[in-house]
Amino acid sequence: MSSPSAHETVAKTTQDTDSRLKWLQDHVQFVQAFAKNPLGIGAILPSSRALAAAITAHLQPGSGKVLELGSGTGAFTQYMLTRGFDPADLILVEQDAALAARLRRRFPQSTLLQIPAQTLHLHYDTTQRDIVATVCGLPLRNMNRSVHAQMLKATFDAMRPEGALYLFTYGPTCPVSAYTLNALGLTSRLTAFVVKNLPPACVFCITRVPDATQG
Repeated sequence: MSSPSAHETVAKTTQDTDSRLKWLQDHVQFVQAFAKNPLGIGAILPSSRALAAAITAHLQPGSGKVLELGSGTGAFTQYMLTRGFDPADLILVEQDAALAARLRRRFPQSTLLQIPAQTLHLHYDTTQRDIVATVCGLPLRNMNRSVHAQMLKATFDAMRPEGALYLFTYGPTCPVSAYTLNALGLTSRLTAFVVKNLPPACVFCITRVPDATQG
């Protein structure tokens, strides 16, 4: 078995260095965003690859458009691209100006909306109902019941009847109250517990209840 050439060794070293630099830049920018708006960001570090895998596990490339709420530094976005998702099928929502600017540079082929998630219906034609799934990285425990209701209504109005929203939380229960879910005809279930994240996180799936889908 031949040894790698000097050119291959240099190329790999450069690639590894670029990867570490991007990782560092992501973390620095995320911490800066957290320092400016801790309640709006909700975590001091970006989501891990393990969490990205868990929250996107039930999504399939080529099945339709995917909405991502609170895209942050793009950890979930990048993971979906490595899985073969078409960047044109990704709709990224990020309210923070600095994070949105970075997302726009990193993922120019994806749609980016720099808006609060609960105002989606004002900036996207939800009547198309062309979104098959939503990935939510928002700190829902830091938001009130009214914001939850507005965000969920706008999101599910934009999704196909069978669409699902996947979210993560650092607590053992769904951050959206049973009252809010029931009022909107929705239900939640735990789909994963991710130890390899700081802090460890639970992943929940929210869908329409069967009667609501038929209606």
